[in-house]
Amino acid sequence: MLRTKGIALRFLKHPPETFVRYNRTLLPPTLLIRNKLKQPLILSSLTQHTKMVTTVQQNKEVTHQFPFFRVYKDGTIEILRPPPTFLPPSDDLATGLRIKDIVISSDPPVSARLFLPKITDDTENNKKLPVFLFFHGSGFCARSAFSPEYSNHVAAVANEAKVLAVSVEYAKFPARPLPACYDDAWTSFQWVASHADGTGPDPWLNEHGDLQRLFVAGSSAGGNITHTVVNEVGRTGSPPGVKIVGEILVHPFFGGIGDDDQWLYMCKDNKGPEDPRLKPTEEDLRRLACERVLVCVAEKDPLRPAGENYVEALKKSGWGGSVELVVHWDFHHGQHVREPDHETSREVLKKFASFIHQQP
Repeated sequence: MLRTKGIALRFLKHPPETFVRYNRTLLPPTLLIRNKLKQPLILSSLTQHTKMVTTVQQNKEVTHQFPFFRVYKDGTIEILRPPPTFLPPSDDLATGLRIKDIVISSDPPVSARLFLPKITDDTENNKKLPVFLFFHGSGFCARSAFSPEYSNHVAAVANEAKVLAVSVEYAKFPARPLPACYDDAWTSFQWVASHADGTGPDPWLNEHGDLQRLFVAGSSAGGNITHTVVNEVGRTGSPPGVKIVGEILVHPFFGGIGDDDQWLYMCKDNKGPEDPRLKPTEEDLRRLACERVLVCVAEKDPLRPAGENYVEALKKSGWGGSVELVVHWDFHHGQHVREPDHETSREVLKKFASFIHQQP
């Protein structure tokens, strides 16, 4: 048992041969983090379902090499990114922002970090805050909603845009391969929607969340997940009392630009390069369940064409809403998260706020 800043870190019992290699560090497959919750929060990229081996020799045969991980002949998967770091939730005394972690589902494990900005007289006059449902970037296999970079990013969004933010910790490959992340995202949407009548499980959402002003957003892989959620609402219908006003995609991942193999490998039930989760169909785009869409791309991002193609396809689909494409020049993929003090990163936050509070 390890302790840091009052948080207990406990490695679950595991067979000695089951380890996942993150970059150059061997980790047991489940890192379970207990805080004041009655239930544990689990970093979803490390779970007991991951089948790994203890060592990775340099001379072992590699069968698949991808940007985020490599696969060895013996079944070992080596994640080529550092393991996610857990930042405990802590209220911001300077801004009045309150932060807490909640468990959405125990089986499968889905958690989230909630951000509630300071309630002012103006907030009280407007009664409730827009709700910002967010899915972080990950390559579908790395990072966490509880990591410092994404926790700080969503905190900044909540403060700047005055939204009640829900940042979801969803399934990661290889612990829980795709399509588990899409299932978790849908579960989180339904959980948020359950607060529409003020009787949901979380008091912050019941008292301060306006589900008639719901925005679904995501970065990179989270942008792809965001689209699937908003599309599914369009297919099944919006729950009573819930209205998705806008979809926000930042540096989103979609297929068709020569980088599909990693996603296809991770998603065993894939339907090939034309899978609608990878490459949205015209029908999916036409029934998108929101009024407005904001897509932000970075000039130097290899995924820039994915975002631009999404905007063009959306315009041609017959969808009845309005879409805006914003290009941030001399900017890289995910830089707004890695370098929050960059001038362009601050512009991204301001764009979020203006988009969210745009008058009809």
